[in-house]
Amino acid sequence: MDTQKLFDIAGKTAFVTGGSGGIGYMIAQGLLEAGARVTICSRKREAIEKAAQALCAFGPCTGFAADLGTEEGIATAAAHVNAAGPLNILVNNAGAAWGAPIDKFPRAGFTRVLDLNVTGVFGMTQALLPALRAAATRDDPARVINIASIDGMGLPLWETYSYSASKAGLLHMSRHMGRTLAPENISVNCISPGFFPSKMTAGVIDFNDPEAMAQAGSPLGQRTGEPEDIAAAVIYLSSRAGAWLTGINIPVSGGTRLVD
Repeated sequence: MDTQKLFDIAGKTAFVTGGSGGIGYMIAQGLLEAGARVTICSRKREAIEKAAQALCAFGPCTGFAADLGTEEGIATAAAHVNAAGPLNILVNNAGAAWGAPIDKFPRAGFTRVLDLNVTGVFGMTQALLPALRAAATRDDPARVINIASIDGMGLPLWETYSYSASKAGLLHMSRHMGRTLAPENISVNCISPGFFPSKMTAGVIDFNDPEAMAQAGSPLGQRTGEPEDIAAAVIYLSSRAGAWLTGINIPVSGGTRLVD
């Protein structure tokens, strides 16, 4: 047993969706610092180009714009990534949320969120199967890592009905995909983050408000997730340490939702 290489991902190729900020950026940085070559994408061209340029300080990183909530966006991303050759790691992180009182929650609040958070994840994975299959081996499976949420595991604090439904659906869909793709040496696992600083969470919680933090606090203390927390989970699932795992979900949340 070579324990020094259990978490080694040096030289692997990775594609991180929603990589221009928040958790996606943290994941991309962690993969780069661990020695992977990373491509990122998000919907806004200016934001993704700026992020890719900044991430180049940690390793080889490229980025492009694509709206993965649409068939056209998925086709654009797939053409770009498949053309680059075998893909070891796909991190489906891009996501959307919508909040409104139950009496006023619009149909559009479901359409947009489900199109990106569920249909988009399935479509992106499906479109990248050629690159994933090219990288997959018995001893080192290709990895699909879907970023779900603790709100898909328990009742959210806010009226974000389509978001919690989409993440609960993503958890189950990932198990289903994992069973289907396992014979091809492609694993599918989930990570369910708790509260990390991002544009999305900033819309529902003031991280500078002690009362808000007390409400959203975890059993492991009233702090938000840090880049090392999410990067460690992704590196674990991407390395030899996680090579014999598929269909699982790792809550990276300080214990939140485990006590609901």
